[in-house]
Amino acid sequence: MLPEKTSRRNFITGFFTALGSIFASSRVAVSSEGRSIKNDGPKWGMVIDLDKCTACGACVVGCSVENNQMLGSPEEAAMGRIIRWLKILPVTEAEGSRVRQSLIPMPCQQCENPPCTRVCPTSATFMGPDGIVGQVYDRCIGCRYCVNACPYTCKFFNWGDPQWPENVETPFNPDVSIRDKGVVEKCLFCHHRLQRANDKAREEGRPLKQEDYIPACVAACPARAIVFGDMNDSQSEVSKAADNHRAYRMLEDLGTKPKVVYLREG
Repeated sequence: MLPEKTSRRNFITGFFTALGSIFASSRVAVSSEGRSIKNDGPKWGMVIDLDKCTACGACVVGCSVENNQMLGSPEEAAMGRIIRWLKILPVTEAEGSRVRQSLIPMPCQQCENPPCTRVCPTSATFMGPDGIVGQVYDRCIGCRYCVNACPYTCKFFNWGDPQWPENVETPFNPDVSIRDKGVVEKCLFCHHRLQRANDKAREEGRPLKQEDYIPACVAACPARAIVFGDMNDSQSEVSKAADNHRAYRMLEDLGTKPKVVYLREG
């Protein structure tokens, strides 16, 4: 007797259901190792002052070049497949006849309670011992569970092989791996810069200083609208900036506890 014909949708659904069961035990092991880590060290966070931000896009360009992001084509843009780890999000507010639009930089919110890590069947996305939500590209199977779980839409699926136009020099930062087709990628707070800073501090026999580790978007901002550092240090610039009456976090009622704080426009 021939097996009953199965639709593609049912096949994929069954495949990932079975895959989730296979990785269940390994997921628990990694959870105790990476997702539930108590971080007694620095709590790296970011404050973005929307009063200072001019939405010039320098942070977007700095992030793209630093992290070897493809330019993308008009066709990909039309399909919504351009990957930018840091986006400028337009927000429109209306009150009666008054309409106001804000342009808000949106990197990965680097949640303390990230929903993306809980749904990944292979632990390709995880929280490291430094509190940064990372991504292991070689471990990613492209199921996109994490993309759907992220309430900030800050995770991106790579739909094509990495390529750049012939008349454009291919950017290549040797500290950042090129992502292949079929994996999810995201902002990592330029984690490679933290690794480099830790190595330098170790070689010089001294502790890591906060000024040693600055993500590309922070360095590129001409208006100095982005402050970065250790939020566990009450004397740090980022901690003082977050302790402001204008401070808020995106969708904080969800309980994700983002480590990106915004200062409202005055």
